[in-house]
Amino acid sequence: MKRALISVYDKTGLLDFAHALADAGWEILSTGGTASHLKEHGLAVTSVSDLTEFPEVMDGRVKTLHPRIFGGILAKDTPEHRQDLDTIGSGFIDLVICNLYPFQKVMEQEGSTPEQCIEMIDVGGPSMVRAAAKNFARTTIVCDPQDYSRVADALAAGDVPLSLRKELAAKAFGVTAVYDSIIASYLEDEVLPDCLVMPLQKQQDLRYGENPHQTAAFYADVPSRGGIAHAKQLHGRELSFNNIYDADAAWQMASAFAAPCAVAVKHTNPCGWAVGTDITDAYQKAYDADPVSIFGGIVAVNGTLTGPAAEAMSKTFLEIIIAPAFDEAALTILTKKKNLRLLELAPAAAQGHDMKRVSGGVLVQQRDALQVRSDQLRHVAGPQPTQDMINELIFAWTCVKFVKSNAIVVAKNQQLIGVGAGQMNRVQSMELAVKQAGSKAEGGFVGSDAFFPFADSIELAAKAGITGIIEPGGSKRDQEVIDACNRHGITLVFTDVRHFRH
Repeated sequence: MKRALISVYDKTGLLDFAHALADAGWEILSTGGTASHLKEHGLAVTSVSDLTEFPEVMDGRVKTLHPRIFGGILAKDTPEHRQDLDTIGSGFIDLVICNLYPFQKVMEQEGSTPEQCIEMIDVGGPSMVRAAAKNFARTTIVCDPQDYSRVADALAAGDVPLSLRKELAAKAFGVTAVYDSIIASYLEDEVLPDCLVMPLQKQQDLRYGENPHQTAAFYADVPSRGGIAHAKQLHGRELSFNNIYDADAAWQMASAFAAPCAVAVKHTNPCGWAVGTDITDAYQKAYDADPVSIFGGIVAVNGTLTGPAAEAMSKTFLEIIIAPAFDEAALTILTKKKNLRLLELAPAAAQGHDMKRVSGGVLVQQRDALQVRSDQLRHVAGPQPTQDMINELIFAWTCVKFVKSNAIVVAKNQQLIGVGAGQMNRVQSMELAVKQAGSKAEGGFVGSDAFFPFADSIELAAKAGITGIIEPGGSKRDQEVIDACNRHGITLVFTDVRHFRH
């Protein structure tokens, strides 16, 4: 007679599966609450304690950890292993149905205590899952209720084929790996521990990656750390790889300001960004900053999107709009565009690690969440800045943090009007930024993500009519830069921190 061991926390779909096994003549072994549940619904169940001849002890912490259980799961179908099973008074266990204590669910519950979380660390369950998965050549492991019907159908047709047993074994090891990594992350106090575990759960398969010849999928952190992975899509086509990547950049930028803010992004760089009196005003300013580049871009705002803002946005082809909420008027206007993707996601600081994949490894760092306050700025050249000037400088500094280095931005009236991104030297970035700003640069403010190695960029800024510059300082030629600012009457402040973004 074939034997199945059933020990589950989540009993979804279990009864139909168990009845199918019983109808096929299988013996069912079970534990504790699972056994009681099955018996209550008319199933004949052999208690694990009857097989092991040991009671469950230590408040149920020890139930299945016994040679008669693990021998039955791990035994190969060989004369030697059959003899060993006879010696220990056991027999083959051919199917293990097991899912684990909900550690993550309890951990995320408001008010849960460390003691409650620790009690939800499953020991016997993962051990049985791993044992059955290791022995997939003979034993079938089912750890996901979604697979019950597949296995039941296979058994009805004769037996579970090796290919399916192997597939389920791989899935089982993935389940236990994620389970253990969540627990490790919960217990870990170090920001950068010796062993960094990153449990990820597939959200969706994507049509392709950055290019059509690349396969791709989207994975989310487990447990949830918020962010673009948890945006709610209200409308539009399926998100692509590049959509998701750019949307994350836009969302982080919009989240950087408390005042009404709108940002337009192309290829993870801002092409329009502004703070306004309300979301409509902020968007119009962001649009006016670069009405050419915004075409086909992604827009994020940090407040409820209303009808007037939606009407303004509807006049331009956009790929995605991200907002904490959309009012009915906005939805009515924007959902007329069949392919426009609308994402609902509240502004928040990005959490977790910042990771960059390299060949053979991963670079890991804390996210760059550093902000500067006005009292932290060092005035080193030019006229003393007024409070309005400081506000403009801090706006420029906040924007430049999100631009690919070498990065220069020009801002004016809380509006990004020029961007020089990702150039191989800083003077080229300055040339691009002031050229884009054009005549608007007169009286504007420059933000630089790192220090100026030479005064040539200052000369370009002066020629464009720049009023103030904010940069980290720290160059061997700082005095040359300071002298140039004094010569041209440009206010220069140092932050003493940089914002490289590779």
